[in-house]
Amino acid sequence: MTGGEMVAVAAAGFAAGGINAVVGSGTLVSFPVLLAVGLPPVPATISNSLGLVGGNLTGAIGYRRELRGQGRLLLGLIPASVLGGLTGAFLLLHLPAAAFEAVVPVLIAVAVVLVAVHPLVKRRIARRHPDGAPELRIGTGRRAALFGTAYLTGTYGGYFAASQGVIQIGLFGLLLREPLQRLNALKNVLTLTVNGVAAGAYVVVATDRVVWSAAGLLAAGSLVGGYVSSRYGRRLPEPLLRTAIVVLGVVAIAVLLSR
Repeated sequence: MTGGEMVAVAAAGFAAGGINAVVGSGTLVSFPVLLAVGLPPVPATISNSLGLVGGNLTGAIGYRRELRGQGRLLLGLIPASVLGGLTGAFLLLHLPAAAFEAVVPVLIAVAVVLVAVHPLVKRRIARRHPDGAPELRIGTGRRAALFGTAYLTGTYGGYFAASQGVIQIGLFGLLLREPLQRLNALKNVLTLTVNGVAAGAYVVVATDRVVWSAAGLLAAGSLVGGYVSSRYGRRLPEPLLRTAIVVLGVVAIAVLLSR
């Protein structure tokens, strides 16, 4: 990579780490940049997952106040996220690269739509679960549904992480009577789990497909971005942020289809 490309990748990591902390679709920023500097889709996805784990960690730490009272729920959902992350990583590494390249534009298009309609989802969640006391009791049926949701979204995240967090907030908002910021805190921990597990799997069994320079630059940027955004990112104008994500997603689709 040239000096300019290295700066672009680090800046993409900063932006993606920050976006993941408050929205959950940072891959739609970092993935197109990795493609633009010449990485093939599968190594770009693997390097992206490794690089954004640091931002997931600082984002989760930044939301630790909103995690109070959710420890028992997290203990039940983290194993599902671990299994999902491993399943997604297995699919990415064992399905043909041509199949991944064919499906990724579709996944990005779905992710872009989810980001675009996310305000509608947020308003619906806010109406159903207004801010107030946290939910004290969750029945067995809902726990099973939450476990299944964590597994399926974890599988998606381990395979291709774009908008994993947006999907989680939307689905968990239908199953939990929690305010939006607490849902976001839950999402941050589960996303950290999925991406961390998938990244570990890639390091162990697919070291040759990791572009370490790109992953390192993303990691440095995302660590700072996740920390800054978890403290101050809620003040950013969401329409501007969302528009940028959608535009970058469309750019990524165009790049993939032109290859």
